[in-house]
Amino acid sequence: MLKRVLIANRGEIALRVLRACRELGVDTVAVYSEADAEALHVHLAGEAVCIGPARAADSYLSQDALLTVAKAAGCDGIHPGYGFLSENADFADACAEEGITFIGPSGSAIRKAGSKSAARDLMRKAGVPVTPGSAGPAASVEDALQTAEEVGYPVLLKASAGGGGRGIRRCDNAEALPAAWAEAKAEAMACFSSGELYVEKLVERPRHIEVQILADRHGNTIHLGDRDCSIQRRNQKLIEEAPAQGLTPELRAAMGEAAVKAAQAVGYEGAGTVEFLLDGGHFYFMEMNTRIQVEHGVTEMVTGVDLVRQQLRIASGLPLDIAQEDVCIQGHAIECRINAENPAADFLPCPGKVEFLHFPGGTGVRIDSCLYNGCIMPPYYDSLAAKILAHGANRLEAIRKMRRCLEEFTLEGFPTNADFSYEILYHPAFVRGRCSTAFLEDHLPELLDFSRRVHEKEADSV
Repeated sequence: MLKRVLIANRGEIALRVLRACRELGVDTVAVYSEADAEALHVHLAGEAVCIGPARAADSYLSQDALLTVAKAAGCDGIHPGYGFLSENADFADACAEEGITFIGPSGSAIRKAGSKSAARDLMRKAGVPVTPGSAGPAASVEDALQTAEEVGYPVLLKASAGGGGRGIRRCDNAEALPAAWAEAKAEAMACFSSGELYVEKLVERPRHIEVQILADRHGNTIHLGDRDCSIQRRNQKLIEEAPAQGLTPELRAAMGEAAVKAAQAVGYEGAGTVEFLLDGGHFYFMEMNTRIQVEHGVTEMVTGVDLVRQQLRIASGLPLDIAQEDVCIQGHAIECRINAENPAADFLPCPGKVEFLHFPGGTGVRIDSCLYNGCIMPPYYDSLAAKILAHGANRLEAIRKMRRCLEEFTLEGFPTNADFSYEILYHPAFVRGRCSTAFLEDHLPELLDFSRRVHEKEADSV
């Protein structure tokens, strides 16, 4: 087992890794930027080192600084969490060169899965269904136009090195494609330092289903069921649940088998996620995330498997301690992402100081957050403030429990999207499971009307 791990991230995922390490008897060293000096994981870590100023490029994204701290602190492993350097193949290689275990897949596997266009080609060869589109990166806007004509509009232009909804543009006709190409390319360069784009047929109103996988270096690869992440805004997930509702046993088994094939195709090791678009009874490979996901908690709640603990075991060279036949899905889990943002003002990020905080509790409730009374949520990073998870015997029970949790949740100091999520949980289409990635687009005006009324009432009471 690893002896001492550097936690190369911040927020709730840093706290999550810290707790898993402590339970396994692994020492921890946390890094933090100047803006995160009072962060909860910094206070709880065995040792904490300031790694630079607030700007991520000068702190959490500084590979040299992270490796310097890791070596000086005697760390034999680095856990990248999610975001930042978690899917950076060069950083994984640099860790290996320094004799430090990168708690995740190899640089080679990250490259194979990380290039979305190359991954599509690899999946096609492995027998995993993919949406019609480019065989590889489009060489030019003319090449993109030709592919779009072949597969038919509408299409998506997507960054080959993309993720998190960045570098994506929809095109409904040939006239709109050149401008969309320029916009997507510029955003891809800014976010991923690569302007490569590929063309993909747009599957309209699909469900976004992902399958959690685990793989060790001894040749064992399993999946831990599926999650539905269809409730999203501008490709940013808002509510996730496990298992995905309404799948036939045959479809669920086929998706799980395809996810395992995908992981094996890239030579994967660790915890990862294979994402699919579901169109009726047909599913298509979308991408593979070579890291732990924000929404991993719902899978943990329905399987009882601690995914971060499994990451640490796998990185230590141990075989999986669970086989495919041991995976048992029990009940239903829902996660609401609580973001520091104002839905009534076009979801404007609103970080600030927590003046008063009360989290819900009770049987089957889990909170993942680094917030505490008096802490400051800095404006330099992601707006995710907390994750509230609820588990019930079935989907309706989980929905009712989550409603109660959001009623109980109180945060004074800055706006959040909690009331907006609460309204979604009461929407008839959501309750009936009639969800697609277009859910918010279809129902946004009515949901925002409720959110505006709540914020106006709060403003009047101040």
